[in-house]
Amino acid sequence: MNRAVLVIDVQNEFFSGKFPVTYPPRSLANILAIMDNAHARAVPVVLVQHTPLAKDAQTFIKGTKEWALHDEVTKRPHDLLLQKPLPGSFTNTNLEAWLKERSIDTVVICGYMTQMCCDTTARQAAHLGFSVEFLSDATGTLQITNYAGTVPAEQLHRAILVTQAMRFSKVLSTKQWMESIAAKS
Repeated sequence: MNRAVLVIDVQNEFFSGKFPVTYPPRSLANILAIMDNAHARAVPVVLVQHTPLAKDAQTFIKGTKEWALHDEVTKRPHDLLLQKPLPGSFTNTNLEAWLKERSIDTVVICGYMTQMCCDTTARQAAHLGFSVEFLSDATGTLQITNYAGTVPAEQLHRAILVTQAMRFSKVLSTKQWMESIAAKS
C-alpha cells in the first residue's frame, strides 16, 4: 500500500475568518502530528488550498490572510502544494496524475471541513479507484445554519464519518493511523 496524506484546506479562514472550526477539539494538533509522522516515514504530504475562481467570493479570497495556509502547516515539509477551485481536490487539479505517477494507491484525508471538501475529496478518490483512509479526529467542522436548518458540529461530523465508513473510506483516529503505519514499518 503506497499512501499520500492530503492536508485539505488548513487555512486561516477556519481559525480567524468566517468559519471557525470547533469540532473535534485538537483537530489542528492531530493534523500536525499526522504531517510529522508521515514525513518521518517518507509518506508524501500534499497541501491543498481552496482558491475559488468566483470574482465575488466572500471567503478564501486569494492573497488575503484568511486564504493563507495556517503557519504551522507551512512550517512542515510537504511534497506538493495545489490550489483547488471547488470542494473536490481532484477537480481541475493535477492531483490524480501526481498520485498515479508515484504509484500511490491510498489517500489519507485530513483537514477541513469534514462535510464539504474532505467528504467530497474522499468520494472522488474512491470513485477514481484509490483506497481512502479518513481521519476522524484530524478533520473538523463547525455548526452549520442555513435556510435548510441547523446542524450542530458534532452531529454533522459524526454523520459524515458514519457515511464514509459505509462505503468510501476506512475511518481511523490519528492514533490508530499512526499505529497502523508503525506496524507496517
